[in-house]
Amino acid sequence: MEILQTSDFWVGLLKIVWINIILSGDNAVVIAMAARSLPPHQQRTAVLFGSGAAVVLRVILTVVAAKLLALPYLQIVGGLLLLWIGTQLLSGEEDGEGEGKEYGSMLGAIRTILLADLVMSLDNVIAVAAAAQGSMVLLVLGLAISIPLVVFGSTLMIKLMERFPIIIMLGAALIGWVAGETIVSDAVLRDMLTANPWLHYAAAAAGAAFVVAVGRWLQKRSHATG
Repeated sequence: MEILQTSDFWVGLLKIVWINIILSGDNAVVIAMAARSLPPHQQRTAVLFGSGAAVVLRVILTVVAAKLLALPYLQIVGGLLLLWIGTQLLSGEEDGEGEGKEYGSMLGAIRTILLADLVMSLDNVIAVAAAAQGSMVLLVLGLAISIPLVVFGSTLMIKLMERFPIIIMLGAALIGWVAGETIVSDAVLRDMLTANPWLHYAAAAAGAAFVVAVGRWLQKRSHATG
């Protein structure tokens, strides 16, 4: 294939690999936190199913992402959904196997992964599509590369969370951070964000603080009533 012999192809591929390494981290954290509530023998299955379904979502999003991001209030709703997911994941981390909780079953864990990835993959899809510059080969390669990155990252995060519990709280804070960024990046707030760039970091920090504070409060209340 002649395309493989051009420098532009390899430069574009390197860009896509780097983008995936940077932007797939938050997706891996969500998958790890959702899968961690499952029995050990089901964790790998949840990671594989969640990651595979997430990639299918990215293929769909690649076609419509730019139009979706232009819709007013969509990112606000998505950010609020991420805040809810973050608090639920954190609040249930010390509740054992919590059969009655959504994230305590295989189906619930995968559903949580998909909802979060639907919101968090928009920036990834836009960045990869821009780096591909209309090349379908690069676009497909970019999506294919994201699969092992997310699977490996999620598996590694599960092991780290088991060894260093503080990472669970940091992971929840990261979800809140992304939620704050998503909300303030909505089309209806774009002009305000342009005039006040500091709002980006303020909203992200507020989202992280909210998830940690509310998640811990829900956790303590659950223990008190249990």
